[in-house]
Formats: sequence, structure tokens, C-alpha cells
Amino acid sequence: MLKSASRGKGSVIASTVGTALGLNSTVTAVFSLFLVPLSEEFGVPRAEVSVVLLIVALANAIVYPLVGKLADRIGARLIIVNGIALFSASLFLTSKIENISHLYLVYGLMGMSGSVLGPILFTKIIAGWFDAKRGFFLGFVGGVGNGVGSTLMPIYAFTLLSEGGWRYGYQGLSLLVLVLGLPMVLVFLRDPSSEPLPAHNVDQGQSGLTLSEAIKIRTFWIFVSAIALCTGCLISVFTHVVPVLTDIGIETQDATAVLATFALVTVIAQVVVGGFLDRVGSPFAIAPLFVVAAGGVLIFSTTKSLSLIFLSASLMGVGLGAEFGLLPYGISRYFGLRHYGTISGVMYGIVAITNGCMPVFMDIAYDTWGNYDAGLHVAALSMIVGALFISVLPKFMPLRAGTNHS
Repeated sequence: MLKSASRGKGSVIASTVGTALGLNSTVTAVFSLFLVPLSEEFGVPRAEVSVVLLIVALANAIVYPLVGKLADRIGARLIIVNGIALFSASLFLTSKIENISHLYLVYGLMGMSGSVLGPILFTKIIAGWFDAKRGFFLGFVGGVGNGVGSTLMPIYAFTLLSEGGWRYGYQGLSLLVLVLGLPMVLVFLRDPSSEPLPAHNVDQGQSGLTLSEAIKIRTFWIFVSAIALCTGCLISVFTHVVPVLTDIGIETQDATAVLATFALVTVIAQVVVGGFLDRVGSPFAIAPLFVVAAGGVLIFSTTKSLSLIFLSASLMGVGLGAEFGLLPYGISRYFGLRHYGTISGVMYGIVAITNGCMPVFMDIAYDTWGNYDAGLHVAALSMIVGALFISVLPKFMPLRAGTNHS
């Protein structure tokens, strides 16, 4: 039992590191640093560069259901090991591109390979290892992984860009993913089915709905619509923090610090929300957090005060952390674990599409009006609508009988 428990905890460590090196950190979090250099390098409007996020999202939407279904059959670990190598290679190839078409091509590869380091496979492993404290561990892996990665990766990328330009930046990201990610996964990550934990921790019944059953339930569509709306809006802001701020005269170094603050608060919020969901049993209690985040977007769009900008980043981080904690937990509680990979693949795929579309709309607004104000205001309003959707969701399914509720 001790050996099994240690493998479960080892999987938490490996999943946290893998998440920190995944798409959210290595692509989304650093994108605002690469946006302007790429636009200037290839002589195209910012909206044309932002299309790469839509390409990544479409790749995610296609690959997520496939890897989720495959993981339900053969486990997640083997898929993740191969995905890390391909993701690292795609980052390196980006440093060798010569035109905007090449950029679109390598980001398509990045989106497909990076899907393996997305939330589906790691959350499947963690949800299978833990039941009574599932929300906490899902929040820890996602919060610490995404948060630390999204906090430190922009600083790392900024240093690389400052020293050697955007090509050097992609090479540095590629090396980090390969050297840090692959050994951690090979040594520590284990699928829960091969090393089950004691009954008070692991949900050994693996009960749940099939995808065809889940999509017939109204909760499925309300839940995914709310998350897609809120996440898409916050990601569109997150990916544009640096250009929004530098356009109003904020230094790039300060803008990067704001981006890091946004990410750091996301860490804290996701861990706290994950543990909170274990106790309250309902998403209604966290709906106000998305309204708070909407207020942060409004502040961000209307002030030039650096102190208020940092405040707005913190408020937005609360909302993004809440979303990161709610989605995997809600999937496991509403629909069960038996087909978790398949169902989460579809839901994350839908969310990925909005995550890709909203940043493009943000840059279309910029190219049309010369600023991001309209895009930011629409994002704030849309998040309030998303919060209303979350508030009408039903309570979660209870923990399995006999589990430890402590």
C-alpha cells in the first residue's frame, strides 16, 4: 500500500511538472511576448499572427477526443511520453520558419502534439488516483502546474528574447520541455489502473456515463458553454496583456510582471477552489468569482495606473484559476470516471475552440479600431453571462459510499 501511495504522489509531481510545460504555459502564456516580434518579422497585422492560436485550438479540438478515447483504452502514460518528444520538436521547428505560412504549419503540429500535455490526460490520471480529495489534487496539479509554468515561463521567454530574439526563444522553450519534462514523466508518472491505491483514496468502481449518454443531459451543455465562454474571454486577455499594456506606454518588463501576477494568482485560486469544491459539492458557490474576474477585465481596460493594473490582473487570475479547477472536477463528478478521457476530450475540445477564437477577435478589434477596448468590454460582459450559466448548474454527484470525506 505504501508503494502504491508513493506512486500516486509521484504521479502528482510528474503531472504538475508536465502541466507546467504544457500548452497553457509554453504557448499561451508567452504568446503576448512573441506577438509583436512575429508581426514585425513577417510584415503582417497582429490578427494574422493571432490566427496561430485558433490553429492550435482547432488542433486541440480534433486531437483531444482522440487521445481521451485512446487513454481510456491503453492508459495515458505512454501517450504523454511520446507527446513530450513531439511537442519539443515542434517548438524547435518554429525557430526555423521563414514566413507566416510556415508559422501556421508548425503551430498546427504544436497544437496536435501539445494536446497530449493538455489537461485531459493528466487530470484522468489524478482523478483515477484520488476520490475524497480529488478536487484538491486536481487543483494542485492544474493550479501549481499552470500557475508556476505561466508565471515563470514568460520571465524565461522574456530573457531568451532579450538575449537572442524570438528564434532563440523558441529554441530555449524546446530544450526546457525535453530536458525537464521527459525524465519526470518516465520516472514518476504511473497510470492508476496498474497500481491501485487503497479504497479510501481511489475510485475503484470507475462508474460513469458514456459520451452518448452525457451529451443527452442538459447539464453537459450548460456546463461546457459556461466554461467555454469564461475561459475564452480570460485567455483572450491573458494572451494580450503585454501588447495591451505596451500600447499605452507601460514598459515591457512591467507588462511581463503583470502577466506573471495574473498567472501566479491563477495558481492560488485553482488550488483553493479545488479544495473548496470537495467541501461544498456545488458550482453555485464559485459563480461570483467569474463576476469578480469580469470586474478585473473592466479595470484593466480603463486604467493606466500600474497599481490598478496589478489589481486587475489578480482579479482576472481568480477567475481563470476557478475555471481551471472547476472543469476537470465537474466532469468527474457529473459524468464519472469510466469514460472520463472520452468525455473530457470532447468538452476540452469545445473549450479549446473558444480559446482559439477569442484572441483572434481581440486582434480584429485592434486592427479595426486601433485599440483593444471593444474586445475587452465584450469579454467582461460575456463572462457575466457565463457566471449566470454556472449559477444554474445542479449539485455534484456525491462521493462514493465508504470514502473518506476528510
